[in-house]
Amino acid sequence: MGNSYLTSCIKQFEYYKSLGDKTFEQLSFVELKTEFEDDSNSIAIIVKHIVGNMLSRWTNFLTEDGEKTWRERDNEFIDTFETREALTTYWNKGWDCLFNALKPLTEKNLDSIVYIRNQGHTVTEAINRQMTHYAYHIGQIVFIGKLIKGDSWKSLSIPKGKSSDYNKNKFSKDKAKQHFTDDL
Repeated sequence: MGNSYLTSCIKQFEYYKSLGDKTFEQLSFVELKTEFEDDSNSIAIIVKHIVGNMLSRWTNFLTEDGEKTWRERDNEFIDTFETREALTTYWNKGWDCLFNALKPLTEKNLDSIVYIRNQGHTVTEAINRQMTHYAYHIGQIVFIGKLIKGDSWKSLSIPKGKSSDYNKNKFSKDKAKQHFTDDL
């Protein structure tokens, strides 16, 4: 069970990263920095927060508290990106940190205790906590991207009115064990 769980988690994290990547591809740098209200977060700010969290949580994942003393969370909500390349480089740095921590794990690690702000979590619980946190924020990224692009948005899932076509294609194939992202 453990190795299939870890494999599934890696695929799920890869999927969420791809949603962010595909959103970034549709937007200009100015659009990535767009805030709809004074106290709202742009995509750039959400990226900065997600990566700050990733670097803190996944650096020395099994041996140090996930809330590092060097993390400056409040500064994650101040946009300091000067180029698109800086934003995407930082985004990839966070994901690299996550995958470098996650990929070496084995089933034996899943019941080990790790800490986040002195609260003990099994490795499984910590992974689930982070996955849902990132899914929440990546959903925000996609939604903001869709709001910005309006009618020119290219859907990242089944487009409205296309469910029947999508299902027809899926059910025309033989049943097979696979992750839902395998043919995206």
